[in-house]
Amino acid sequence: MSDSTLTLSGKTALITGSTQGLGLAAAERFAEAGCNIVFNGFAEAEQMAAVQRDLEHRCGVRTWYGAADLRDPLEIERMIAAAAGVFGAIDILVNNAVVRHAAPVEQFSTVQWDEAMAVNLSAAFHTIRLTLPMMRRRNWGRIINVSSIYGLRGAAGRVGYVTTKTALVGLTRAVALETVGQDITCNAVCPGTTRTPVHEAAIQDLMARSGVAVEEAERTLLAGKQPTGRLIAPQNVAALMVFLCGPESGDITGALLPVDGGWSSS
Repeated sequence: MSDSTLTLSGKTALITGSTQGLGLAAAERFAEAGCNIVFNGFAEAEQMAAVQRDLEHRCGVRTWYGAADLRDPLEIERMIAAAAGVFGAIDILVNNAVVRHAAPVEQFSTVQWDEAMAVNLSAAFHTIRLTLPMMRRRNWGRIINVSSIYGLRGAAGRVGYVTTKTALVGLTRAVALETVGQDITCNAVCPGTTRTPVHEAAIQDLMARSGVAVEEAERTLLAGKQPTGRLIAPQNVAALMVFLCGPESGDITGALLPVDGGWSSS
């Protein structure tokens, strides 16, 4: 790895929901850019230890794993206090954790609704309110909220997901305006259907049921939605996140940045 890639050397990034999928891809990209990483999510201790050892050895950074349940504000507060104790402060915050429930609105349970609100939205509010004072003290910080194409467009049967991802857009804009006086930015990335374990499982199911190749299964899954007909690479979304924290991005704040294969343009 060339030193020219270490654009964020010495910074510390907290990435929620980073034990798999897009969050893990983001952790890897930020580590490659020189960031210390605070992992969060649910995973076996042995599995996370292996991931941490790999990044620390490969990228020369430090890592820490906080298994806070993001439905509980007190656990969030404890995790951030512990991480700050390890690294001094949180410089970069990526709110990526998510739960997904699918049902028509009249069948959507109150338990599902409350969980979606807590994990997808309230957790982002709590992480921002707890890390922003650290960023203000250092006069530098980057906040990235992972919204979705469904933060820009509606969808049937996804009331919890659409509502929370849309609300993240409002949270992003409000925080961006509150931080313009310092070198702190807040932006939202809005991925389309991304290559994550959830969508990989759907692709495998289509292949098994229809006997088609992976490319055809992707096109079938994305028909009428993502014009490119292929899943978004999580590494590409993660690369955008790293750019938003780099030296050329200081004037980008309050932005909603689709990475959706043309979906939001169709």
